[in-house]
Amino acid sequence: MPTVAIVGASNKPERYSHQAVLKYHERGYTVWPVHPAGGIIADLPVFRDLAALPGRPDIVCMYVNPTAGLALLDQIVACAPQVLWLNPGADGEPLASAARARGLKVVEACTLVVLGYGDPLKQVT
Repeated sequence: MPTVAIVGASNKPERYSHQAVLKYHERGYTVWPVHPAGGIIADLPVFRDLAALPGRPDIVCMYVNPTAGLALLDQIVACAPQVLWLNPGADGEPLASAARARGLKVVEACTLVVLGYGDPLKQVT
């Protein structure tokens, strides 16, 4: 079963990061919401950071601004995802270039749109 860590996941249903948790789950992914506050989102435990994940995510899906994402780059690299997915608002510099320079495959696109077409992993790997 593929796995996704959703960084910046929200418990507010109107937020795109919350919708991503639900859509990835509907697609059969094991979903690991990540937010420093912890808690529960959509009946799933929330991990406070990427280092706390119970395994290696296939996708790290970002819903935080690029500067905040850059501060997480060492954690992202350490969990060795197949893809770092930068959603609108999380995409751009300085994160995209820094992640590529560290050897990560980076996709800058709306994960919700891509999920509407099918499995994001199959479309980018």
